[in-house]
Amino acid sequence: MASNDGKKNRFAFVSLGCPKNTVDSERMLGQLVQAGHELTASPDGADVVVVNTCGFIEPARQESLGVIREMLELKRQGRLGSVVVAGCLAERQRDLLLQEVPEVDHIVGVFAREEIAQVVQQVRDTRLLSRDADVQRSLFRPAPIRALDDTARLRITPRHYAYLKISEGCDRTCTFCAIPMMRGKHLSKPLDEVIREAKELADDGVRELILVAQDTTYYGLDLYGEVRLASLLRQLDRIDGIEWIRLLYAYPMYFTDELIDVLRHSQHIIPYLDMPLQHASDRMLKRMQRRVTRAETEELLARLRGAVPDLCLRTTFITGFPGESESDVDELEAFIRKHRFDRCGVFVYSREPGTLADRLPDHLPEVVKQARRDRIMRAQQEVAFARGVAQVGRELEAIVDAPDPEFAGHFIGRTYADAPEIDGVVRIKGKNLQPGDLVRVKITAADGYDLVGRAVGDPR
Repeated sequence: MASNDGKKNRFAFVSLGCPKNTVDSERMLGQLVQAGHELTASPDGADVVVVNTCGFIEPARQESLGVIREMLELKRQGRLGSVVVAGCLAERQRDLLLQEVPEVDHIVGVFAREEIAQVVQQVRDTRLLSRDADVQRSLFRPAPIRALDDTARLRITPRHYAYLKISEGCDRTCTFCAIPMMRGKHLSKPLDEVIREAKELADDGVRELILVAQDTTYYGLDLYGEVRLASLLRQLDRIDGIEWIRLLYAYPMYFTDELIDVLRHSQHIIPYLDMPLQHASDRMLKRMQRRVTRAETEELLARLRGAVPDLCLRTTFITGFPGESESDVDELEAFIRKHRFDRCGVFVYSREPGTLADRLPDHLPEVVKQARRDRIMRAQQEVAFARGVAQVGRELEAIVDAPDPEFAGHFIGRTYADAPEIDGVVRIKGKNLQPGDLVRVKITAADGYDLVGRAVGDPR
């Protein structure tokens, strides 16, 4: 699509936030390139930059605003034409965003992403015609009645791994969470469409497929009247070219025996499970409206570890939720030490306007919330570092991500226990390795959250 001056639009793109947002970014990139816009690596000198934002919690919003202001400074200096803001922050704050950063040329809501190419064309044509033109500066669409299509993406992950979003939105009513306000109700992507997209990714060189959603275990309930994650995984397991299938965002409800059986007996689903638990105290779980008890969680953990050998369990917890007591924190620390999660993130409670938790009494001072977070992370660090030491001497398969930028003859890779960008890495000494190779690695040392090893045998 040429602009009015006969030249292609040169656009840059900044993607922020979670893997689900990454999929949205890749879809928008695909739409822009297919429409004839030319992607450039830097916003400096571009006609338009698109910033796909995160609006989940206050630190993420501040990061997004910081990037937007950086782009606007380039615009003021005459080094960038226009700034388009898309994604969750745009969806959540809408008109407030234009008040805070009025120099933004256009904002695009989450559900208007399919029209990003037209918006980019419009803002550049408007700028060329008149900087003072009175034009529409925002585009929002209602939440769709079916999950959006994520095919034809221009991927920004390395070629050998990709995120596969199997549903949109969330029907949970967790009191701390604003996602339903930004992403709408849960919508499963039809099973045949997920398989088609997975095959497209495999044909594009993907070897590691990472399933994401707001709630992966809820998959299928809205479409089929029953959860269908187990059925989906069985079909994904048969796709040629996919070597690893990794499951993220698995809520502890709807974990059926069938699903556990699939995790145990599949060929390509690696023994890694991300299950956000958020707390261990029943009192806190009730206030969070998690709809699961500690006893139910512990029963599920026992079933999973009993059924899946070498299972790597990742989870997240929140400290400083309104009304949390010292005894609640004691219980959470004891829970972590008892169950020894392989991977764990701990987040300070963020007070989010519009959520049910925002109206709860007994909000805690930031210093208390942070101190509790540090305490829980110290307990988890002991578990994680001990796990690393226990891997020394083992041979593990790893996927190679890139050459090690610090040491010649070394490569950065990940074992099955390491999701990209959120877990650790393994530094591999080897020869002639390429990104996407799967190679056996003899673990020779542990380095905090990371491992060190040497390649054994030929890669595949």
